[in-house]
Amino acid sequence: MIVHVLIPARSGSKSIPHKNIREYRGYPLLTHSIRVALSVKRVSRVVVSTDAPYIQTIAQEHGAEAPFLRPVDISGDESTDLECFSHYLSWLRENKQEVPDVIVHLRPTYPERTSRLLESCLDLFLKHLETHDSLRTVISVDKPPVKMYTVEDNVLCPLFSRWRDMDEPYNQVRQKFPPFYWHNGCVDIVKRETIEEKKSMSGTTIYPFIMEERCDLDIDTEDDWNRS
Repeated sequence: MIVHVLIPARSGSKSIPHKNIREYRGYPLLTHSIRVALSVKRVSRVVVSTDAPYIQTIAQEHGAEAPFLRPVDISGDESTDLECFSHYLSWLRENKQEVPDVIVHLRPTYPERTSRLLESCLDLFLKHLETHDSLRTVISVDKPPVKMYTVEDNVLCPLFSRWRDMDEPYNQVRQKFPPFYWHNGCVDIVKRETIEEKKSMSGTTIYPFIMEERCDLDIDTEDDWNRS
């Protein structure tokens, strides 16, 4: 089983300028994800996908591979993970390099992610490889999404007018609903064929790895950074 880790680290962060290389506990933010990935024995390659030469240099200095620069047209604010990962697989094939069976997606914004967590996620997914397309870490949420609204022309519009066999779920008590979970983006694992054949980063069968909320540190804004 060939396992690669891919760490997307583009240069154009708007919420925190130069976020991926900003110093966090003595090291560039990006390098914490690199170090965790390198510590997991099952992982055969740790690769950073970036559009910036200075990020490429930092990644290489801390032990990751960064053998290419990602094209600018798939490195913008609205560029998708699927574009990034498809580009990586295409680059491997074009350069006649080993193609992984499984890719672990590590976002640089989780510097407190542990090798134990990563190993647990990987072990669990490999046990369910035949039946699942991907694995995602999730955390529980205390506000049922079926009780949420949007606002259009000063009118409150329920997201769900019906849920399962329930009319007007937004008017029901919270105790009537099962637990709901939020995809927090800490660790994602996906099979190669899910990306290449299903053109998806998740597929249709996603294995849930439920994390404790206290372990859920995602640095995406200045407030997040200050709280960390």
